[in-house]
Amino acid sequence: MATLEHDCVLLETDMRPLAHMVPADHRWIELSDERVMAYGVCPPDQLQRCRIEHRLGLAQPLPDLWPLLTSLRGENARQAERRDDPKPPPEEWPDAG
Repeated sequence: MATLEHDCVLLETDMRPLAHMVPADHRWIELSDERVMAYGVCPPDQLQRCRIEHRLGLAQPLPDLWPLLTSLRGENARQAERRDDPKPPPEEWPDAG
């Protein structure tokens, strides 16, 4: 996504946590013109949603900034594992009744 300074930043696509749950240095707010800006206002509005950088969700050695990020990294790692090693469906499906 483009920033106010016309740079680009990769953001997590399916995650829009409440801004007050994300450390101030890592909040990105979507603007009406489809650009984003870093949102370091403290404390933010309790209902404000934000986006986070994609690199924070990757399973790599980065600081564990908050519990939600830990969950995101775990889910991203599981998705990558399923994508890389798909198991074939069972030959016979169990009798469901």
